[in-house]
Amino acid sequence: MIKLTRHAKNNMRVYKIAIEDIKFAIGDSETKERQNDKTIVLKKVKNKFENMPLKVVYKVEDDKLILITTYALKKRTR
Repeated sequence: MIKLTRHAKNNMRVYKIAIEDIKFAIGDSETKERQNDKTIVLKKVKNKFENMPLKVVYKVEDDKLILITTYALKKRTR
């Protein structure tokens, strides 16, 4: 089950990100990094976001995936 924060919902609406894009990024990420209890993944979604990678930040609590934020990354990755 994926729970969306208000911030994540707003970003999804503004940047036209579908829940399927998020599931795709989490399931098949190009890069994955952990920071404390959060996981950050990057994935390029074909024909979306002008070839910029989708960044998804989430954490898992009590078998629930809590989506903190998501957006198309406009800066170069490290």
